[in-house]
Amino acid sequence: MTVHDRPFGRYFEDFEPGDIYKHWPGKTITEFDDHLFCMMTMNHHPLHTNDWFAENETVQKKNVVVGNLVYSLILGMSVPDVSGAAIANLEVESLIHRFPTFHGDTIYAETRVLEKAESKSKNDRGVVTVETKGFNQRGEEVCYFRRKVMVWKRDFAPTRKRPYGDEVW
Repeated sequence: MTVHDRPFGRYFEDFEPGDIYKHWPGKTITEFDDHLFCMMTMNHHPLHTNDWFAENETVQKKNVVVGNLVYSLILGMSVPDVSGAAIANLEVESLIHRFPTFHGDTIYAETRVLEKAESKSKNDRGVVTVETKGFNQRGEEVCYFRRKVMVWKRDFAPTRKRPYGDEVW
């Protein structure tokens, strides 16, 4: 019998500058997703929530998905490949929304490793710099961000545990 633990994030040694991670799966953003996010974050701008306003008083002539939702989804898509085993997200150096996202658009994401550096103060970790791009179903780059993530070195990372024993099977 073989037990398979799904990897979630990477250790410092696993990152190589130039590597690209194609995150899976994509996510179709619904009107409900957008409205719920707007209400939860208290962003009540009618561009996101009022069809008449969007059609009659905006350049796009239809509702636009709030940018922070687009960024949050793309960041979330990258977590299993990039920061799932991280100690901390240290910095978002830049965030650019290149094209609007609309209700019904499907977002996909990819991340490229730019650089990595061992910690100068602690030998159990390092800092990885990555850039992530989000694309819609038409291949348009809708969002870009660059961030720094502090990650464990493999030999120092805490062991993943479950709140029950191994005798469940």
